[in-house]
Amino acid sequence: MNRKTVIITLCTLAALLFTLSCSRKMEKSIMAEEFAATGVPLLDEADGQPYRMLNFSGNTTQAAADAAATPAEVGNTDRKLVKSAALRIRVESVEAADASLTALMKKYDAYAASTTVQENNYYYSLRVPAPVYDIFLAEMNGMGRLLHRSENTEDVTLRYYDLEGRLETKKELLRTFQSYLRTAKTIEEILAVEARISELQYDIEGTGMQLRNLANRVDYATIDLTLLGPAAAHQNRSETFGERLRQMFGGFGGFLAGVAVAIVGIIIYGVPILLLVVLFFWLLFGRIGLLKKLWRLVKGKK
Repeated sequence: MNRKTVIITLCTLAALLFTLSCSRKMEKSIMAEEFAATGVPLLDEADGQPYRMLNFSGNTTQAAADAAATPAEVGNTDRKLVKSAALRIRVESVEAADASLTALMKKYDAYAASTTVQENNYYYSLRVPAPVYDIFLAEMNGMGRLLHRSENTEDVTLRYYDLEGRLETKKELLRTFQSYLRTAKTIEEILAVEARISELQYDIEGTGMQLRNLANRVDYATIDLTLLGPAAAHQNRSETFGERLRQMFGGFGGFLAGVAVAIVGIIIYGVPILLLVVLFFWLLFGRIGLLKKLWRLVKGKK
């Protein structure tokens, strides 16, 4: 090995060691910023010291987000309640009750998420602003005779503030990683930071959607309402002898009508078909006998 080769080898090793040292310093700087942003120390896996290399796969920062997002206590916060109810009401006129319900929804800024009409019954899924939920139910009771009522209240306070905290933490982490792009110097570092930014943006979108859906359930209570029309008079009354006779003769009359229709059909369609069959038989096999003549002609040629 000549002297020139040795010098090149030593320079290469020195450059490699310098690159590793700079990378280590940059990672420590990044972790210092990470700790400042989240307030959660990241421990080294080997000795438990409050330092760990940045893991762009998301496990480290996700653990920090989870720890920072959980509220310590919610006793002093507003309770987040999801209210729902199910009612069945018997009314004298479903059309009049529907008009009254429409006016009531307009009065309290409620709306019908779905409406189904089946014979003399109306089915609604109502969304009512939570502050007027109790008043709305009280006024609905005057629409008719209450047959059934059930209510349910679900406390989602912990879940609500947990999602809210997670969302804010993920947004803060996103801003932190976006700032990393200004300090990243190699292609590998830029790609790793951009991949983590993409993951955080996806997580923020999903968490934000969950929070919005939960907030909508908190802000608007759900009422499943069934309006039943008046019950039919003498619904369980047995049939009289005269009604049974009318049904019997009505059935016999239907049978005779069916027989008459069959006879007329035979006359209209059967007779012409029969005449056509006779005509073709007479032409082909009868006195004219076209097929017979054709057969004799072919046989005579042979």
